[in-house]
Amino acid sequence: MENQRPPFPPFTEETARQKIQLAEDAWNSKDSERVQEVQAD
Repeated sequence: MENQRPPFPPFTEETARQKIQLAEDAWNSKDSERVQEVQAD
């Protein structure tokens, strides 16, 4: 990604992947409170 131009997103690829994984794990837990907490971030 040499041709990156501002504005840049407030996250990196790695932190985006971590957030996605947390959301998937919460969803798969079927714990509605946990899902709600993760989705609110």
